[in-house]
Amino acid sequence: MRKDVRILLVGEPKVGKTSLIMSLVSEEFPTVVPYRAEEITIPADVTPERVPTHIVDYSEVEQTDEQLLQEISKANVICIVYSVNNKTSIEKVTSYWIPLILDNTDKDSRVPLILVGNKSDLVEHSSMDTILPIMNQYSEIETCVECSSKNLKNISELFYYAQKAVLHPTGPLYCPEKKDMKPLCVKALTRIFKVSDLDNDGILNDNELNFFQRTCFNMPLEPQALEDVKNVVRKNLIDGVCDNGLTLKGFLFLHTLFIQRGRHETTWTVLRRFGYDDDLELNQDYLFPPLKVPPDCTTELNHTAYLFLQSVFDKHDKDRDCALSPEELRDLFDVFPYMPWGADVNNTVCTNEQGWITYQGYLSQWTLTTYLDVQRCLEYLGYLGYSIIAEQESQAAGMTVTRDKKIDLQKKQTQRSVFRCNVFGDVGSGKSGFLQAFLGRNLMQQTIKEEHKSYYAISTTFVYGQEKYLLLHEVFPDMDYLSDADLACDIICLVYDVSNPYSFDYCAKVFKQYLTDCKIPCMMIAAKSDLPETKQFYSCSPLEFCRKNKMPPPQSFTCNTAGVPSRDIYTKLSTIAMYPHARLRCMCTCNRCTFCMCQNLLNSELLQTVRAKLHAVVLRRHMSQADLKSSTFWLSASVGATMFAVLGFTMYRVLLKAR
Repeated sequence: MRKDVRILLVGEPKVGKTSLIMSLVSEEFPTVVPYRAEEITIPADVTPERVPTHIVDYSEVEQTDEQLLQEISKANVICIVYSVNNKTSIEKVTSYWIPLILDNTDKDSRVPLILVGNKSDLVEHSSMDTILPIMNQYSEIETCVECSSKNLKNISELFYYAQKAVLHPTGPLYCPEKKDMKPLCVKALTRIFKVSDLDNDGILNDNELNFFQRTCFNMPLEPQALEDVKNVVRKNLIDGVCDNGLTLKGFLFLHTLFIQRGRHETTWTVLRRFGYDDDLELNQDYLFPPLKVPPDCTTELNHTAYLFLQSVFDKHDKDRDCALSPEELRDLFDVFPYMPWGADVNNTVCTNEQGWITYQGYLSQWTLTTYLDVQRCLEYLGYLGYSIIAEQESQAAGMTVTRDKKIDLQKKQTQRSVFRCNVFGDVGSGKSGFLQAFLGRNLMQQTIKEEHKSYYAISTTFVYGQEKYLLLHEVFPDMDYLSDADLACDIICLVYDVSNPYSFDYCAKVFKQYLTDCKIPCMMIAAKSDLPETKQFYSCSPLEFCRKNKMPPPQSFTCNTAGVPSRDIYTKLSTIAMYPHARLRCMCTCNRCTFCMCQNLLNSELLQTVRAKLHAVVLRRHMSQADLKSSTFWLSASVGATMFAVLGFTMYRVLLKAR
């Protein structure tokens, strides 16, 4: 909606332009009329449309041609005034004024024209027979009003129509020659119909019509009024009503009828409520509401947004198989001006055996879009009508901006639901297989065309019984050009191929060059563990490297399995990402049971050292059979075993108490 309206009155001298303005203001015919009235501003609370209105007069006596052209360029609507009893002033409408205005206004932004026949009190006949051919000739003419400034006939109506021509123009909606709505208008109303069709059955039932009416006009329809509307459609259109509901054809017919009967404001109210501007394009303010995201903060969908997206999924999952077929997906995005998801989406989220996006995959893709590009997500939700259907102020109400990660680390807890893991590794190390295995695909199911390849994979994991999203991002293997964005994540995965002796070298170099002083937790993945392990050509083994750099030991992984690859490693990644300060070392999926705590104890560096020393004492080569039979040896072994047991039990109790 415009902030104000500027009305310019032009016409031949002495046709009554100034008298019209003064009669409107004083509500009486002026006895003394100046050459030109000063610009008048009518406050918003006085006008029917609640918009400030500026009325500008023109006088060729006081103004130059240059000033006239300036006023024409600033006007939102131009009233061409003629005298009904003066044929010359009528002829000048087409011979001078309309060509002058059209030549000096932008063709792309058409200025509406109002023809005003003044001094109707001086004649008994109407000038409409002469004016109608002119109106048919120029589509810029919105309407014609005959009035009289002397007896105040149609004065208020004149300026109301002028204001209406700006706020509710006919041009973008309707083609008088074809007597039908224009294609852009039909397209916009079709989207509105589909968004309002909450069950996607192709008709608007009584509940949907009432919701639509309440959304657009803040009041429901009475049952009888609703039935009257449907009866009007039934009388004029065979297939306008089906199963006592309004079809798309019936919906479009109603708006055509509104426009033909001069009720443009009804259609414009609907269009603007659903985000359209005067050019019938979705408004940028509607698609991109303000949302401030501070540095080191991420964006997630909140519960209301997930419920809305769930309803959209259910609306289009016609066969109720918890997956969207290609046809169902196209139907879902039919309200978009373009297809937002490409072929790579099927390799980014979970799909069923037919390759269709599942319900979980659908929500995961929305979560991914929100995390990576929140502005794009706001745009998508705008196309789906989130603010209208969810009855929210804007799409921004469906977003949660998380707090700074530094605060999470200080408090050692987080409320975030999405955690990002950047995956590094040399070419052929198994990164893509690692991502696809997260989506439940083994090696035989990972045949991907290059144009369909995705560098992201997202799905859900459970951390201590809480469902979280883990986002894996495969980083391009060029360690000389790693940017801050490549390192901005919650956990880093370094993948190497156990069967390739040169694979680990890349991971070690990346860690030393970029991650030595980094506070982001890292994990080493020994990929392709089903193949024979080869010694890595590096100064130390991967296990020793991890110990030196205080990392968990390398985790074996393979996607070459008969069934679905194990998800334990992904749970581990999510747990460390959520609790980076915990330094967990076991591979159990809960990290709370007795087995997990014992595993953590047995894998600790202290017990590893003790075990190694005992092993060396017992199995050293120079040890004789006499030594094994001596009482001193067995006494020492018994004492050592007892101390080991006591120490282990004590540490177990400490861990249990801490838990």
